[in-house]
This record gives sequence, structure tokens and C-alpha cells, in this order.
Amino acid sequence: MGNFEAIAWLPLCAGVTIAGLALAFLAFRRRGAAAGLRVTAWALLPVAAYLTGALQALWRIGTTVVGFVTGLVFNPSVWAGVAVAGLSVVLFVVSGVMRGRRLSLSRKKKSDDGGAPAQGGPAKQAPAAAKPQQAAGRPQQPAVSQKPASKGEDDFSDIEELLKRRGIS
Repeated sequence: MGNFEAIAWLPLCAGVTIAGLALAFLAFRRRGAAAGLRVTAWALLPVAAYLTGALQALWRIGTTVVGFVTGLVFNPSVWAGVAVAGLSVVLFVVSGVMRGRRLSLSRKKKSDDGGAPAQGGPAKQAPAAAKPQQAAGRPQQPAVSQKPASKGEDDFSDIEELLKRRGIS
């Protein structure tokens, strides 16, 4: 804090405010009243900071930030910590990629072996699912072919096919 009192803040703030007011006058003449008033508002801030005591708080904040940054930049143990943190991030990413590959290979292996289908894959329908519909008195619909829709058909062809399969038409 000794450095703060060593500086003559009143003349410094007054000088910055006077220079700002001169620029405000030029801005008023060249760009209009709105620009002049805005520069005037900025020009009055140094004197206001001095008179309210906020200048001392701003000095403290500035010296703390500068001390932290210089301690961070010039300290080898801090850089070693940054390197270890970077290594940790790389290991997390690599392990995630390896885990994803292992999971996808196990899903693929299960579906190839005839086991349970992969997640999100279509489930095979049991033939017993069609028998309760026949017992309810509904005639069984012939199976609709699974040919891909051509580009010439309208957009509702998939929906119509699904409805026919369910016996709704």
C-alpha cells in the first residue's frame, strides 16, 4: 500500500479529466451532442474515482491481479502443475475413446453371434404376435414387401405401408 500514497493522485486524475474534456469538446463538434456527452461521461470518471476513494480499491485489485499473473507465469512449479493437468485431460480423452471402441465392438459381437440385438437396433418380432389378431376375428393381412420407396412416390408412402401392415387403411 506504500506505493499508492507515493503517487500524487489528485493532479493525475485532474489532468486525465481535463484531457478527456478537451476530447469531448472535439467529439461534440465533429460527431454531435451524443458523442460529446458520452466522452464527457468517461472523462469525469477519474476524478469521481479519486473523490469516492474507489481509486484505492482499484489500485488494490490491480496489484493483486498483477501479482497473481506474475507468480503464475514465472513460477516453474506452477507450470509443472499445468503440465500435469494437461496430461490428465489427455488421459481422460484417450480412455473415453478406448472405452467407446470397446463398447461398440462388444455390441457388434453380440449382434453377430445371434444374441440380443444391439441397442437401438430393430427387435425381431415373434411369430406368436400375429396369432392373437387372428383369434380376435380379424383376417390376417398379407405381408407387405419391404422394397425401398422410389423417389417418384410421395412422402406418405412409408406411412401408408405402416398402416397397411397394421391392418388400418
